[in-house]
Amino acid sequence: MTYAAERIYTEVAYVAYHFHWALDDILDLEHSERLRYVAEIASINNRISQGR
Repeated sequence: MTYAAERIYTEVAYVAYHFHWALDDILDLEHSERLRYVAEIASINNRISQGR
């Protein structure tokens, strides 16, 4: 199964925007690990937005 390129761009942009990591560092992550970071960032963002 291939992973949609558009989805990879979205994940990479999301992690890079929030953590300021380099592209190569993000792409070096295993897919499951990258998804975990995406989920953690989303959780942080949700907690922040609910606190407002």
